[in-house]
Amino acid sequence: MAFARKRQVSLVDTKYYHCISRCVRRAFLCGEDRFTGQSYENRRGWVEDKLLELAKIFCIDVFAYAVMSNHTHLVLYVDDKKANRLNDKAIVIRWHKLCKGTLLTQKYVQGEKLSKVELIYFNQTVKQYRERLASISWFMRVLNEDIARRANKEDNCTGRFWEGRFKSQALLDEAALAACMAYVDLNPIRAKMANTPKESDHTSVQNRLTCAAEGKQPKQLLRFAGMPRQIMPKGLPFELKSYLELVELTGRIIREDKRGHIDNMNFPLLERLNISSDNWLKLTTQFTRVFHGAVGRPTSQASYCENLKRKRRANISNCEKLLA
Repeated sequence: MAFARKRQVSLVDTKYYHCISRCVRRAFLCGEDRFTGQSYENRRGWVEDKLLELAKIFCIDVFAYAVMSNHTHLVLYVDDKKANRLNDKAIVIRWHKLCKGTLLTQKYVQGEKLSKVELIYFNQTVKQYRERLASISWFMRVLNEDIARRANKEDNCTGRFWEGRFKSQALLDEAALAACMAYVDLNPIRAKMANTPKESDHTSVQNRLTCAAEGKQPKQLLRFAGMPRQIMPKGLPFELKSYLELVELTGRIIREDKRGHIDNMNFPLLERLNISSDNWLKLTTQFTRVFHGAVGRPTSQASYCENLKRKRRANISNCEKLLA
């Protein structure tokens, strides 16, 4: 049974979420039509550009993404502290980049003085905008609606572009976070659309590899923070070089369609996460098959379910097997 979005998001437990959107009937509406031969590959660029643009407006950072021919994978970080830290004017200006706002917010931005009654309504509106700018639901809504409108206009038609609301998974600890990110980054390789992560167009790993070659990290994506002592800080709690090396090797093993082995001792990331090489390969190829709902070790699951008042813990057996 599907849960309401408010029963899936617990920012007390984690700020990282894996979101998936699929085209209606899983048609290749962002790829090449097998029957007519017409290509819609340009739409994958639309999604990537819009995604990175929204990350500058919302108080939500993009961790990883892969834009495929008929679906998208995103890993997002909800920065609710940033939303609460911004002043009213900053919130209104950000929201006006998405929508026109109200007459009161327009007056406020133009520097006009508001009456006491107007201020009451204005403060209520700003509170609502503040919540929306830190909402995954609003982020995905704006992203998917924009792409659907542009695609329908290009096709000169009406109707659904996405099959329904997006699916989301809470990533409760570092192990779940690393496995999900690698799974997302390796999507084109599993689909045999690319041979290496560097050739994987419209993915975060390609973006990171391009910048890494210049000794940089992409500004549009959440940065790797190294190995900080605090648990799940803002910024990816891994070494960039270690992660990219592990993803490169995993991609080669997957693409060659034969069994491979990863030596944990050569990859400090796996050693730190305490994930075996066999489990890592299964996680990076079957993540959405073995996990339906929140992902994390049993201790993380217990706290998450308690805060959301959920009696049943999803994926508990697979979490115990694969994340330990």
